[in-house]
Amino acid sequence: MIHKNGPIGFDVNAYTSSSVSTSINFWTQDRQTARLIFKLTKDGVPLPLAAVTGKLVLVMADGSRFIRDVTIVDRVNGHAEYVLSDQEIKHYGNVQAELNLYYTNDQSMSVHQFSFHISKSLIDQDIVPITEYYVDEFEDLRAKINELYEESIQTIDDLRAKFEDLEKIETKEGAQSKADTALAAAKKYTDAHAETPAGAKDKATAALEAAKEYVDPHLENKKIHVTESDKNKWNNGQLYKMTQDSGTRKLIPDGADLLTLPPGLYYGINNRLLNNPDPTDTGWFNYDISESNSGRKMIIAVASYKNTMWFSTVHTDGTFRGWKRVLTDADTVTSWKVPSLSKGWKQYVSSDGFPHTLRYSKDAFGVVEIMGSITGGVIGDRFSHQHRWLLVF
Repeated sequence: MIHKNGPIGFDVNAYTSSSVSTSINFWTQDRQTARLIFKLTKDGVPLPLAAVTGKLVLVMADGSRFIRDVTIVDRVNGHAEYVLSDQEIKHYGNVQAELNLYYTNDQSMSVHQFSFHISKSLIDQDIVPITEYYVDEFEDLRAKINELYEESIQTIDDLRAKFEDLEKIETKEGAQSKADTALAAAKKYTDAHAETPAGAKDKATAALEAAKEYVDPHLENKKIHVTESDKNKWNNGQLYKMTQDSGTRKLIPDGADLLTLPPGLYYGINNRLLNNPDPTDTGWFNYDISESNSGRKMIIAVASYKNTMWFSTVHTDGTFRGWKRVLTDADTVTSWKVPSLSKGWKQYVSSDGFPHTLRYSKDAFGVVEIMGSITGGVIGDRFSHQHRWLLVF
């Protein structure tokens, strides 16, 4: 794709001007072609952009404001870029901007404030843009609100179904109504078949007592009546207990073998259990154990304090496959170190005065990166002449 590039180089420190006025000028017809290119350095060397998100804040001349992510092009050499959207490029005039970096370890940094200009193309002379505000996080918020709305609708439907069952429960008033109906039927029958008033009265009294024998125990029963649907649901429920009665995890006694535990949610002191994931860790761990009908088992272990996770499996033949550590984005954050030089070696400085500082780092996978260059010095015992070594990755 074709772009109009506006290159900007920033050295991250606390001594540069608070805002830089660039000579970059775009036009309102530069749709999807106006691109800002950032080259970031710190202490004279490229600024690594591993485990970082960059955001650019644009404040237009008409008061419009936009906040969007920049694209990381080269995380090792500190290169990033930003292509102005169709909504942004139409807001002509002087643009105030700021580049911010947000790291996964909750650190953040304002790289620099700068300004550039957007000129109105002749074809856009009669067009006046409307003030706009756009923050990319708003889209995530909208999605979360929609998700909560769907959950609320489902909860209301569940409650409605429960209340339909409750309406079927027999109440005290309902039982009394049945008794009154039975008494009225008894009196009607007695009046129709009584030979004498006294006989009719005796029959009515007997019917009343029979009705009371049915109604009184029913009214005194404090237990809630349930429907047939409720009883079937309970009878078909899962009977195996995955947790304690309170719903909390079950404690594993010291010396227990994790591989022999049945399915469930557990906790215990890690180094006091057999076949634990990290014998050096003496803290509390949570263990989730599941098993299939064929004998395959999966165990997930989480260190409560260190907030780290392992998983393991037992195959159908009973073979324990060992523990595997789960790495997160925090494990990918590396730090660069500067080694001490000996035997006459020194840092190499190019003819333009730029020092190529020698540095090295090692990530969570054991990969070592070396950057920079040195000169002079002696290589081993068999070489006495000098060399300049250049190592750039």
